[in-house]
Amino acid sequence: MLSNRILLLATTAVAPALWGTTYLTTTLYLPVDRPLLAATARALPAGVLLLLLCRRLPRGHWWWKSWVLGILNIGAFFALLFIAAYRLPGGVAAVIGGLQPLIVALLATRVLHERLTGRVVAAGSTGVFGVCLIVLQAQARLDAIGILAAVAGTLSMASGIVLSKKWGQPASPLTTTAWQLITGGLTLLVILLTFEGLPTAPLTAQNILGYGYLAGVGTALAYVLWFRGIARLPTSTTAFLGLLSPVMAILLGWVIAGEALLPLQIAGVVIVLGSITAGIVPKAAQRPELPASGGSLRGRRMARSE
Repeated sequence: MLSNRILLLATTAVAPALWGTTYLTTTLYLPVDRPLLAATARALPAGVLLLLLCRRLPRGHWWWKSWVLGILNIGAFFALLFIAAYRLPGGVAAVIGGLQPLIVALLATRVLHERLTGRVVAAGSTGVFGVCLIVLQAQARLDAIGILAAVAGTLSMASGIVLSKKWGQPASPLTTTAWQLITGGLTLLVILLTFEGLPTAPLTAQNILGYGYLAGVGTALAYVLWFRGIARLPTSTTAFLGLLSPVMAILLGWVIAGEALLPLQIAGVVIVLGSITAGIVPKAAQRPELPASGGSLRGRRMARSE
């Protein structure tokens, strides 16, 4: 039913909207220059919380599948995301992330054998243009490592979306999300201990509040809704919903942080929302051809039988 699809779209859209709060939360509450700590503290506690709720471990081949998905969707993606965020202006990283719907659509043609339509390409390209208007600034600096991290992170998340769709879910979204957050979080913990180390100074109450929000709301809740949407919606649909993240980030900066919202940015928001709409609304079904005048169901059956 249409109402069920709209509800599913709305609940799935909550995930990228919550991810759009990450930048403001990081700026206001988290310690500076600790990207791997932020990624680990976001993933591992959320996974432990969900595992305590579902109390179920993977079985059979889902041990290695959960690890692969956990690295693609969580471990590698979170690490690369925070590295890009620290080395690039948020606008540049967001534009590269905005390519995700097109990358997902291309991967889906190879892995899921979905047809790449002109509508998806046009909507994805328009979405990237809208994100550019929202976040890019003339003084944006480029950093080679940051760009590579942003591209690799986008590819990692896109691959995770497609593989999640291909492999399906052997349990509830809460359970499969717990598995991925645990495996991704453990991977991040190893990377954290190897390259960045644990914090030497005690965390403040603000830091703990920020990490708690990112782990509980921005990760545990968001990813349960996200993987539920991946299981039930077309692959490209969830990818287009991801464009809501920079829209939410710019609006929160305007409302909470008092940042200026320029006319070009407003135009970008409108364009991105239009791109999302074009990407998620299914192509209208063609109306069945009406029978010729005087025709009837009985008459058509007789014609087929002759």
